[in-house]
Amino acid sequence: MQNREHCRRTGFAGLLLALLLGLSGQHSPAQRTDANTPTQRIEEECVALSWAPDSVRLAFAVRRVVRQQRLEMQRDDIWLLSLAEGKRRRIVNGEKIVSTRIPFSYTVRGLRWSPDGHRLTAELDTRQMVDERGNTREEWMTLLLDENGREIKIQGGDSVIPQALGAAWLGDGVTVGYLTEVVSPRLLFSLHTVRPVAGRGRQLFSQSTFAAVAWIARQNLAVAIERDVELRERPRLVRLDLERQTRQVLAELEGFFGHLTVSPSGEKVAYFRDADTLEIRRLDGPMETTRLRMAYGRYQWAPDESRLLLHRAVENRSGSLHWVRLPGGEVEPVLHGLSFRDAELSPDGRWLAVLQPGSQHLLVYALQ
Repeated sequence: MQNREHCRRTGFAGLLLALLLGLSGQHSPAQRTDANTPTQRIEEECVALSWAPDSVRLAFAVRRVVRQQRLEMQRDDIWLLSLAEGKRRRIVNGEKIVSTRIPFSYTVRGLRWSPDGHRLTAELDTRQMVDERGNTREEWMTLLLDENGREIKIQGGDSVIPQALGAAWLGDGVTVGYLTEVVSPRLLFSLHTVRPVAGRGRQLFSQSTFAAVAWIARQNLAVAIERDVELRERPRLVRLDLERQTRQVLAELEGFFGHLTVSPSGEKVAYFRDADTLEIRRLDGPMETTRLRMAYGRYQWAPDESRLLLHRAVENRSGSLHWVRLPGGEVEPVLHGLSFRDAELSPDGRWLAVLQPGSQHLLVYALQ
């Protein structure tokens, strides 16, 4: 009798525990379950990704090969993943977008959201057939889209800006800033803007050429590395007011190796001075410099600017992820130091989207 009573109580307790665990396991698709387990997995060959400003939506491009007029072409699709709903939907059908009579292939090299999260730019590398013998011409362009994938046409033209690199929607919601190549291969650029609704474009700062530009899009500003065409003089760090077309020299630099960024607050700027030295300067006090010994790679600021997420990899290669703490430069591996093809930290710092090497499947992790 006592054994039966003991078993009954034990069974009830076990049932209650299981019920509680089951309730605790009920979570929305965006909730974190395990720091080592992705909350989202997209088993497609992804080629580009970008978080929306709300940190809930993730735009990503998927490689797609189609046949047209007996030709095999790459025409990537663009998808939108919603963490709130745990669902994804295709917003751009690559086979139907930018229709032309002349067959052409393209791959998406980069995606960028507007500050208000309602528009996108997609940077495309294209290959177009130029004659019946199959010869092709390679170019790049930027496609303008709204958040649902509808093309935003430029008055009097179509939805692409030829030869446009690094394009970004500015804070007014109607202007796109972009770069065009002046010295190849992609060494120096000129700066331009266009308003699609008016169809008018113009070059800004026509007397200057730039090695890199980092947009402060919400404020219609930019920070840039200005260089002379002959590359004889020292690079200059400049602040550009895109509305007033005014230019302010902040500092003359000892060197510039690449990857210019502005911090989330818009108060700091960082860049690689050489292959293993990152410099950080305050825009309101640019002569004070913080230098970090850090392997060259792609990096992103954490929202509170207390650390950087470093992807130790050259372009289009896989590499490990590390937190670099500021200002000391202490290094801590992320996701056990595993290698990834690409990585994007959400603007609020809660989510990390990565592309696996080889398959390029998309994984989303919740960060503690």
